[in-house]
Amino acid sequence: MLLASAAIIVGLTLLVWGADRFVIGAAALARNLGVPPLLIGLTVVGFGTSAPEILVSGMAAWQGNPGIGIGNAIGSNIANIALILGTTALIAPLTVQSDMLRREYPLLLAVSIGAFLLLWDGDLDQLDGILLLLGLVISMLLLVRIGLNRRDNDPLAVEMEAEIPGDVGTGASIFWFAIGLVVLIISSRMLVWGAVEVATAFGVSDLVIGLTIVAVGTSLPELAAAVMSALKNEHDLAIGNVVGSNIWNLLAVLGVPGLLAPGLIPPEVLSRDMLVMLALTLALFVMGRSSQTHGVINRLEGGLLLTCFIAYQAWLLWQTGAA
Repeated sequence: MLLASAAIIVGLTLLVWGADRFVIGAAALARNLGVPPLLIGLTVVGFGTSAPEILVSGMAAWQGNPGIGIGNAIGSNIANIALILGTTALIAPLTVQSDMLRREYPLLLAVSIGAFLLLWDGDLDQLDGILLLLGLVISMLLLVRIGLNRRDNDPLAVEMEAEIPGDVGTGASIFWFAIGLVVLIISSRMLVWGAVEVATAFGVSDLVIGLTIVAVGTSLPELAAAVMSALKNEHDLAIGNVVGSNIWNLLAVLGVPGLLAPGLIPPEVLSRDMLVMLALTLALFVMGRSSQTHGVINRLEGGLLLTCFIAYQAWLLWQTGAA
């Protein structure tokens, strides 16, 4: 039990560090190869920030524990909106100025509803996995199109470009890309092993572990990034990272278990977790596009989001104890 707990802590620490090195290496390499900064921000960085969730999901599914991957995908989306944006808005109210971002909100809502309907039959099979990954390709093309049409003086495009490293040589970028990838693979293996051992020791399901420890742990880098962006007055980037990450989580992280370990999903995913995620996604849509609030997520709304996250985690623990 002690070794498993240590594996989770060390695995999460290495996962955070590896993801950071992976993103720096991949973004710098793409920039050195002449890829426009906006495209790097929308695709390369979007993939890099979701790489921990994707690898954990893939590793868990490969080992026969798809519940961790499913819980990680849905739990990370819940944590991104309720924990990350809630905490960040308490520190500094978030004002949406980007027209690009306002157009991404409907895409996230559509993807969330689509994923829910796809899982409505209670089965996550290989066809579902293929459709989710196909949806990822379509979503990325739509995001790129939105970005290219709205990139002139758009705050989100400016903030994205400022975050892409411009002083890393090609050799160094390849080195950090490779190191980051290796560390991500090793740390995701450690995290999944530790999570499975802890779940077994406490008699809880892989799904609950994925929704709690794994989801919150893999979301911690995005929490730190969102707070730093808000403190630097880069509000659109703080929200944009969450919106992009949630799209990747639903389409890539949730699609991986469908391809590698197809099977029935726990019924509570549809009756509890997906409904919470949909409610929070709808709340984000209303907050971000409401004419009455002018796209501001204020401290009151941030407090409500954070309260929802705490209540949801308490609900999970109570149901686990009751079971």
